[in-house]
Amino acid sequence: MKLMRFSLVVVVLLLTVVACREQPEVATPLPPAPTAVGAETLPEPTAAAEPTAVPTLPMPATIAPVATVTPTPEPEPTAAPAGVLLIDLEDFGSDRNPLTGELVSDPAILQRRPIAVKMSNAPPSFVRPQSGLNDADLVFEHITEGHITRLTLVFYGSTPPDVGPIRSARLIDLEIPAMYDAAFVFSGASTGVNQRLNRSDFTARILRGGVGYYRTGADKPYEHTLYGRLNFFWDQLQEIGQNRSPNFTTNMAFGSTPPVGGTPASRITLDYRWEMVRWEYDAGLGRYRRWAADQVVIDANGNEQVTAANVIVVYSNHVEDAEICEEIRDGRCLHLSLQIQVWGSGPATIFRDGQRYDVTWRRTNRSDMLTFHDANGAPFPLQVGNSWLQMMPLGRESSVQVSE
Repeated sequence: MKLMRFSLVVVVLLLTVVACREQPEVATPLPPAPTAVGAETLPEPTAAAEPTAVPTLPMPATIAPVATVTPTPEPEPTAAPAGVLLIDLEDFGSDRNPLTGELVSDPAILQRRPIAVKMSNAPPSFVRPQSGLNDADLVFEHITEGHITRLTLVFYGSTPPDVGPIRSARLIDLEIPAMYDAAFVFSGASTGVNQRLNRSDFTARILRGGVGYYRTGADKPYEHTLYGRLNFFWDQLQEIGQNRSPNFTTNMAFGSTPPVGGTPASRITLDYRWEMVRWEYDAGLGRYRRWAADQVVIDANGNEQVTAANVIVVYSNHVEDAEICEEIRDGRCLHLSLQIQVWGSGPATIFRDGQRYDVTWRRTNRSDMLTFHDANGAPFPLQVGNSWLQMMPLGRESSVQVSE
């Protein structure tokens, strides 16, 4: 009896092996082929047209000279927590992004030049949801004429599929590419701003159209239909010999553990007069979520709510430039260009980890990025991750409300 049972088991096993061998092989599905993107030559907007005659007078200095001071020893950092702490540029090594403190998947990414992209933020019905907000290392939100805001995004560590809608430059864009040794992508500029961009120290890496720009077929005004693809912009920089690793003359500090001395700040409301902006801290996510005009702000790349590891309110002088008119109607200048003076130093408030910290921002030289320092002058560490910089006029502290 035992011999018969053993024979039956052997027969069953042999039949199972034969059946498995006879199963047809299933082909592994291949990913769809990428959609080819045609090169389009971007027509130069009327406002961005270069002047027929360029004055021979030298351009007025953008930054006032800074008095030479005797350097003092750098004090100890605000806190020395366990975990990630990046104070000096050497601390980032070859695999951490100096603009976020994050590890990168491939150190070769850090050998390319950052790209600053000008993006529209108004009117909401035509420009939102924007593309690329969550992928930017840094976002500068600033006031333009009429108190509406516009954005400049700095990309270095990541490459989103689409960025836009891309809009025209303002005077602050003479500073941001210099801070981060970045290239500049935009749709045009007023005659006065365009002249200064042409004479800037980064004019060789301004991308004025061509491959990388494209128009959407959306049913909205033409000025809100321009988008771009960063991988094409980096290729274009490579072709003109401008895609090298950046030369950062200063660096921001980062720390994964919150410094001591903060006060609870889980909700931040900023009154830009034309629109109320709100950030709320998500403790589970460890980041701030963004609303504007009580509407959730979405990044069209991924259809997710916009978030930031750091929300930084930067207060600085906002001065009208009498030499540049941004809007002319019926032969009359309605709005002068607004110069946001992000050089020297001034007050700032950093929100990270649900905490508020009052600090000082500093930018001594043109090539310096904005850095942040505590009351003792020590580098103040941001949370590792992206930062959203809310540019506010000096004296408008009451426009920012904070609650626990």
